Amino acid sequence: MLKGKSAIVTGSTSGIGLGIAQAFARQGADVMLNGFGDADQIETLRFTLERDHGVKVRYSGADMSDAAAIHAMATTAQAEFGKVDIIVNNAGIQHVAPVEEFPPAKWDAILAINLAAAFHLIQAVVPDMKARGWGRIVNVASAHGLTASPFKAAYVAAKHGVIGLSKTVAIELAEHGITSNTICPGYVKTPLVEKQIADQARAHGIPPEHVVRDVLLSHQARKEFVQVDELAALAVFLCSDAGASMTATAIAMDGGWTQH
Repeated sequence: MLKGKSAIVTGSTSGIGLGIAQAFARQGADVMLNGFGDADQIETLRFTLERDHGVKVRYSGADMSDAAAIHAMATTAQAEFGKVDIIVNNAGIQHVAPVEEFPPAKWDAILAINLAAAFHLIQAVVPDMKARGWGRIVNVASAHGLTASPFKAAYVAAKHGVIGLSKTVAIELAEHGITSNTICPGYVKTPLVEKQIADQARAHGIPPEHVVRDVLLSHQARKEFVQVDELAALAVFLCSDAGASMTATAIAMDGGWTQH
């Protein structure tokens, strides 16, 4: 479905981003991985995806809080693959604290990585996409881009911003064959969420298992975590030719959370 395409997926060494990168490679796309982790494990991942799917897979350790590094990653991907057809802005961090105790440095970091990074990567690749008349931009926000929860001021603000950015870009680029959409997952059991469980347990003063039942999944009607493979399949569809008329949308894949 994506044969001959090339993609950059940020935050793709684990969790949702990794699932999307794997799905793209299975569909025939060349992929630029990005994220942190053990160098040997990342190289094994890169090599395995390349070998198993017959595509080019490269890795960039670009810091998503550094605009220059983001632009350099896009330039490298264009040089390695000849073009960048698809970007997935997925990198994100989290911190949980009451607003009056929220560390300003954490606010700045979350806004930089969860929101500003998406702007910088979009800006880096759009000129070439426009010149070729085709492109797909997928921004991974959260159900927290559509609603709010306590103790997550920066994350909720950033994810609401991602949706606004995505819609604006979609409208600007609609006549150039470029789509821009946002996926808004409910809770997915990723390393980031595993950390949130511990943080929320401390914030609420309850055991971790109660956080899962009474806090994280309290509004998800299915009472189950969203699966990474489900999100990856949605991303593949949005990036395919079949998704050409899907743009400026914020798609909730949240087990019914935002309709609760």
